[in-house]
Amino acid sequence: MFGSVLIANRGEIARRILRTARRLGVRTIAVYSDADAGLPFVREADEAVRIGPAPARESYLDTHRLLDAARRTGAEAIHPGYGFLSENADFAEAVAAAGLVWIGAPPAAIRAMGLKDAAKRLMTEAGVPVTPGYLGDDQSLKRLEAEANAIGYPVLIKAVAGGGGKGMRRVEGAAAFGDALQSCRREAKAAFGDDRVLLEKYIEAPRHIEVQVFGDAHGRVVHLFERDCSLQRRHQKVIEEAPAPGVDEETRAALCAMAVKAAQAVNYVGAGTIEFIADARGGVRADRIWFMEMNTRLQVEHPVTEAITGLDLVEWQMRVAAGEPLPLVQNEIRRNGWAMEARLYAENPSAGFLPSTGRLDHLVLPSNARVDSGVEQGDEISPYYDPMIAKIAVHAPSRTAAARRLAEACAAVEIWPVKTNAAFLARAAAHEDFAAGRIDTGFIAGHDDLIPAAEPSGPVLQLAARALLPSDADDPWRALSGFRIAAPRETRVVVEVDGLSHVVELNSERPRGAIRDVHGERIVFLDGEAWHVNAPRAEGAGGTSAGEDGTLAAPMPGRILSVAVKQGDRVERGQALLVLEAMKMEHSLVAPFAGVVAELRAETGAQVSEGTELVRIAGEE
Repeated sequence: MFGSVLIANRGEIARRILRTARRLGVRTIAVYSDADAGLPFVREADEAVRIGPAPARESYLDTHRLLDAARRTGAEAIHPGYGFLSENADFAEAVAAAGLVWIGAPPAAIRAMGLKDAAKRLMTEAGVPVTPGYLGDDQSLKRLEAEANAIGYPVLIKAVAGGGGKGMRRVEGAAAFGDALQSCRREAKAAFGDDRVLLEKYIEAPRHIEVQVFGDAHGRVVHLFERDCSLQRRHQKVIEEAPAPGVDEETRAALCAMAVKAAQAVNYVGAGTIEFIADARGGVRADRIWFMEMNTRLQVEHPVTEAITGLDLVEWQMRVAAGEPLPLVQNEIRRNGWAMEARLYAENPSAGFLPSTGRLDHLVLPSNARVDSGVEQGDEISPYYDPMIAKIAVHAPSRTAAARRLAEACAAVEIWPVKTNAAFLARAAAHEDFAAGRIDTGFIAGHDDLIPAAEPSGPVLQLAARALLPSDADDPWRALSGFRIAAPRETRVVVEVDGLSHVVELNSERPRGAIRDVHGERIVFLDGEAWHVNAPRAEGAGGTSAGEDGTLAAPMPGRILSVAVKQGDRVERGQALLVLEAMKMEHSLVAPFAGVVAELRAETGAQVSEGTELVRIAGEE
């Protein structure tokens, strides 16, 4: 085993690798950008090196800076984590050329599986079934439209070099194909430097099932069973579980055998994931499962595999990279119980899942789950990187028990003032259809009831009222008592929750949840949601909501990718006005009502701050 490792990643990923390296007695070296200087992983490493400013291309994606940090600290190995340069064959070769151990897949395997079209051709040759589609070199609009028509709508446009849901669009019909292709290519070019695409038949009722594989330098490849990652939003995984529900042992054996065959086809070494798409209509069957892609790295969701196998996959990575054989042979790898993982993001489900940035003034994460987090209370969620706050994972004897534990864990999250998807996750894990295993990749889109209401619920209002009662019960703006002869005393409390006034009639039940004082502000936490509570101003509640005058402001810091209108244009309600790129995603700003573009302050390519006014629409008389 090597004596020291430089971790070429950040946040919860770096902390996860640090934990195993420390247990193995390996000296750890962290690298960090200016935006991450105060984060826990920097403090927890044995040594930490600044590698540049906040933008990833000037720090975490800069091969020269990373190798220089390794040289200066005497690192013997580099672990790229998952994301950033973990699937970059050129970086892997540069690490080896520098005389360092690369803790990852062989460069040849990364290249073979890195381009989706080439990978599918290779799998076809290896006898692994692939999804029907178009993998050709002719990338003209005319050819792609013709191929889409031949495949039959709906189709998926996917970036050849894509991953993480970026550069992917579902197209319902021919009329929408051109615009979807243009958007997909633009996003792919920005994310991967390659705007080529492939087409796939969109599978109705699809299940996303993947198999964890491991290979060593001695020619052995094993699987560590499958995971189900079907709960997705915009092709980004939200909740993952292992094993996959509804998969019988015969299908599981066939699926895992396909995955091992795929890994053997590229002489795979290290941790990898073979991803499949399954047509789940009528149940999951081996003859309706197709190879989709291979991720030549460890996955974000690896904790669920660790939970059901009792293994440390990062330790396996390090041992294999050091030249050791795999610690276990296939028949020694056992499966136990059920595990689920939810990705806790800094985002606002009630506002279209827009990312949320800022300081974590209050942060309480569940104690009844495994929590992999890159931040602590007082840290910042910056606009420069993926807005994940933590991974929350649970393990139980059965799927029913695991789902219940996951829902409880997500409901216990307390975060303020940054918005999160905790309540959304809790609702998803507790949903009766999820509990029954009625899931596919359209589950979230098909269940509007997962999105928490913008208005506070009755239990929230009860907690809010009680938050004001102890010291302010006699204030006429906060506690109003009615009097009726021969009737019980009625207690009403006027509260302001997130800026709007509510009259609350107190009842005898005290809801679950917590009331916290955060820097002098009263915050109600209930089932993963957070609400600001105050006494209403004497002049009464009210006021206009943002944007009622037709002004659209940037919802977060970002770069303007395109502007679709000019001053004086007439627009319809819902018409796209401009596209903002932020946190690796594109966000369209649309007209709030029909009218005329009275002011336009947005320019393509411009960087804008959160709250910057970009467009004002004047309503028609």
